[in-house]
Amino acid sequence: MNEAASINYSAAGKAFDRVAGTYDEVFTYSAIGQAQRKQVWERLLEVFAPGERVLELNCGTGEDARFLAERGRRIVACDASAAMIEVAETRRKREEGGGEITFLRLANEELASLPLERPFDGAYSNFSGLNCVQDLGPIARALASLVRPGGHVVMCLWSRVCAWEVAWYLVRGEGKKAFRRLSGKSTARVGGVRIEIWYHAVRELQRAFAPWFALERRRAVGLFVPPSYAEKWARGHERTLRAFEGWDGVFAGLPILRDLGDHVLLEFTRCNP
Repeated sequence: MNEAASINYSAAGKAFDRVAGTYDEVFTYSAIGQAQRKQVWERLLEVFAPGERVLELNCGTGEDARFLAERGRRIVACDASAAMIEVAETRRKREEGGGEITFLRLANEELASLPLERPFDGAYSNFSGLNCVQDLGPIARALASLVRPGGHVVMCLWSRVCAWEVAWYLVRGEGKKAFRRLSGKSTARVGGVRIEIWYHAVRELQRAFAPWFALERRRAVGLFVPPSYAEKWARGHERTLRAFEGWDGVFAGLPILRDLGDHVLLEFTRCNP
């Protein structure tokens, strides 16, 4: 790992340490957060079968891990933020049931150090954790040693172009923000900490994951459902938001449109060695 990458993932871990206590309230349980997460969950249930052992990257407070574990998947969930892992463990112990989950404090950039008893059946990363990583090649290489041949890796990342974002900020006269993703890089402040964000093009991701993985499918997440900063609008237009969810189900997988959502959901298959 180069020095810049090490600094950024350390900053990201520190940033999310600071917001761990309020993250669920602000995003997980928000109207937009739930609408977008539901779209990812539908695919995760189709890709990973009950009984399969699955690795989660940047698990946050463990919402996805608990959802899948409650439905029979065995999850090993990792995050760079110690505070996020603490919140996830506390929730797991407090809630009855919950299935089989192991939480680990481990950054995406440290995956190669994960002890491996046997290969995972697959792996996933939800909601932009991998946008905090500039070079995904080492992560792809690590996943290649962790996931069995034929296993799946599902990634939900911020897209390079978001139609909602362009329209949202142009209407407000904020042209710079409207097109901020096109450069491929920006910065964000989380918990008062500045972190760098990279908006990876799909072709860049394909190159990073070759030759170990082949891209099998992609679709938009949040094509009509807006980004999280439109939460106030969404709360006042619940029926419209429900309609947008339905439209996403119909149109989000179509060519061109699948690359214009707030996020893009990519499904890779581990190639045979």
